[in-house]
Amino acid sequence: MKPTPPRLADRLLQWLVAPQLMESLLGDLHEEFDYQVGRISIQRARWRYWREVLGFVKPRFIRRPKSQYSTLNTMDMLRNYLKIAFRNLAKHKTFSAISMLGLALGMASSLLIMLWVQDEKSVDAFHANKQQLYRVYMREFFSGQLQGVIWTPGPLADELKRSVPEIKYATPHEGVGNQTFSVGDKTYKQATNAVSADFFKMFSYKLLQGTPEAALKDKNCLAISRSMAETFFGSPEAAIGKTIRFDNRKDLLVTAVFENTDQRSTLQFDCLLSWEDYIEENEWAKGWGSTNPLTFFMLRSDADPARVEAKMKHLLDKFNRDEGKPQPTELAMQPFHEYYLNGNFENGNIVGGRIEYVRLFTIIAVFILLIACVNFMNLATARSAKRAKEVGVRKVIGAARLLLIGQLVGEALLMAFLSVILAVLFVALSLPAFNSLTDKQIILPVNALSFWGVLVGLALITGLVAGSYPAFFLTSLSPVRILKGTFRFDKNSIWLRQGLVVFQFALSIILIIGTVVIYRQVAYTQSKNLGYDRENLLYFPLEGDLVSNYDLLKDELTKLPGVKQVSHMTESPASSGFGTESINWPGSDPNNRVRFTPVGVGYDFVKAMDIKIREGRDFSKEYATDTTGFLINEAALKVIGYQQPIGKTLNWGSSKGTIIGVLKDFHFQSLHTAIRPMIAYLRTKERSGNVIVRIEAGRTSETVASLEAVCKKLNPKFPFTYSFTDQTYARQYKSEQIVSTLSNYFALLAIFISCLGLFGLSTFTAEQRTKEIGVRKVVGASVASIVSLLSQDFLKPVAVAIMIGSPVAWYVMNRWLQGFAYKIDMEWWMFALAGLLAVGIALLTVSFQSIRAALVNPVKSLRSE
Repeated sequence: MKPTPPRLADRLLQWLVAPQLMESLLGDLHEEFDYQVGRISIQRARWRYWREVLGFVKPRFIRRPKSQYSTLNTMDMLRNYLKIAFRNLAKHKTFSAISMLGLALGMASSLLIMLWVQDEKSVDAFHANKQQLYRVYMREFFSGQLQGVIWTPGPLADELKRSVPEIKYATPHEGVGNQTFSVGDKTYKQATNAVSADFFKMFSYKLLQGTPEAALKDKNCLAISRSMAETFFGSPEAAIGKTIRFDNRKDLLVTAVFENTDQRSTLQFDCLLSWEDYIEENEWAKGWGSTNPLTFFMLRSDADPARVEAKMKHLLDKFNRDEGKPQPTELAMQPFHEYYLNGNFENGNIVGGRIEYVRLFTIIAVFILLIACVNFMNLATARSAKRAKEVGVRKVIGAARLLLIGQLVGEALLMAFLSVILAVLFVALSLPAFNSLTDKQIILPVNALSFWGVLVGLALITGLVAGSYPAFFLTSLSPVRILKGTFRFDKNSIWLRQGLVVFQFALSIILIIGTVVIYRQVAYTQSKNLGYDRENLLYFPLEGDLVSNYDLLKDELTKLPGVKQVSHMTESPASSGFGTESINWPGSDPNNRVRFTPVGVGYDFVKAMDIKIREGRDFSKEYATDTTGFLINEAALKVIGYQQPIGKTLNWGSSKGTIIGVLKDFHFQSLHTAIRPMIAYLRTKERSGNVIVRIEAGRTSETVASLEAVCKKLNPKFPFTYSFTDQTYARQYKSEQIVSTLSNYFALLAIFISCLGLFGLSTFTAEQRTKEIGVRKVVGASVASIVSLLSQDFLKPVAVAIMIGSPVAWYVMNRWLQGFAYKIDMEWWMFALAGLLAVGIALLTVSFQSIRAALVNPVKSLRSE
């Protein structure tokens, strides 16, 4: 009996299409056929098959489609699209898992970075008057160069209000450090700053008790934080109007209680002293010749910042002339909310700072997300070889191209949304560790609608970008070529995929080189010879009864086992920001102003710090004239210009002295700053600052315990607190350490995601060359030769990536290193190491799939074709 036309069509399909494809495909097509063909019925689909595949005209036995086949329920269609999408995901578990993992890791990394970036940008953004708040900095000419300086004279704030009507409020700000406060038997150290009465009128630090007008209005007033109020008085309400003992010298009245400062504030403090109290004990802050405080001001709402800056630019000229310094100092202003991210100077202008890290990691976040999308596209392309026949059959039976594109893009969107869910889970799990690493308190903003909007937008963009190429490419192919097994990807497609691999690995090369350079620079800062031995050197504040009993303290400490040397200095060993321009000498050029860093020291200072003496000697009790003597460093000698400096005169304001020694240059600030001219003077009266103690290696614990016992005996009303110089020094590079660690992690993630893409491409190539591999094995090719053949194709794009990424990495990292006055050199081995790592990782990734393909039985390979 003659078979019916429908059965004939099915048999023809079975004859043209591989049996294994029919087994997996026709079941789904017959089960949900009406929903997948859209408006085309079974009859019309088979008619299109006869016309497109066999080239026949419409046979007489094929009838026109019935109307009930052309009606489709949209919701049912979408439901079945989802059903088939999940079937495909389950059927190709390995590819689906790799694709989703790559996307999820890329999205999670980008999300973490952007949360960090958002947190960085939110610093100081909470002030209600942030658009009117500004910081003053100075452009000064030193040694013929224009330099930017953030430290200003103490009287500047009051002068700004008097001279510039547009300035409504202004305040100096001086970090006093950890000071001792006591109430009854409670004695604790608190971070203390000194500001004027305008402070709370300018900044939006929430007052729990008191008013902005009354807080710090008079002398002997103190504003404290909630935590300080609870520590000493039990509650903020109980603290207001109470007295608290400051430094065991004077009683202060608590006039305000403010909410604890958080990490969104650049200014960190536990309490605020009034400026009047501060200058009463620090006479230098009343003059124009010394600089140390910061100065902030707030404009009136109708003020023009440009006009204000023009008015204040030469405000200090008259004071400089009064000081006998005709070279003008220019004042400039910076928005306060930009202060945290922009703090570096070049030629007297602000040129960046932490904002460079924000921009860098923003770019990294975008690149990692792009790498994840590229990885997904490569994997989707590799899998498209398996889905090509499916698309061909669907086109034959009548599926419209637009619907096929929608389905394939829809599957990519589904994977993108699943990846977003997985990425949010990754972020939630890793956020505590990330906060610990970056010293942040970032939380997932799950209550913010914008957060979910960004995630949805991210999923949509990622899904569309990642799924568009496979969808448009596959649906553009001729079904005849697909079903006959003759289609191959053209050169443009191959170039595109290789270009994507080049893009991925170029970014990976940049990240690897950047990671190596950052690591080496951070290691350099930690190990560089500073000109003194920072190991086993501790310091503690010289305060209370220790000031008057310093000689007794030194004798007691020197007798302790484990103590090698004892001295004192007005600054801490690892940080000194105070400056003076009042130093001059016979023959000095009054137009060539030099800022010196003055340090008051005690006897044995050079021995305790282990500083090398270039010429001359240290301060000694054997020379009574040393009270008017000076020690200078090599940087100061270079500026002064003396050929034989010992015994030569130096003038500090109205005081005269002689140079008794020249010290080898040593770093008393971070390596971001070049060594400045320093002058050390002997301070035997009115001692202040820190006691420095050199201890023996390996006896830290017992020596610190002995130091504490002596200090408690001589100074019982003050708690014993100390710091190690090496730890203080390390904290100066906290940002670089965080950047180094983050770079390591994100570079590894980028490399891992890139390798996933390379794995997909190698899988695709192995599938495309299955028959070639089988033929080569039949004719005697070894497994090693086949692996070498397949691997060579992937080393070419990696080599191109190395050539592209290396110069880009050099340019970027060279700019980053410009922020250090003392830095490493980028050497050739750093680029060679990055290239070898990239090649090695690529070979490991490709070799797995290449060996797997080479070991396949050639009979099976040829039969599968």
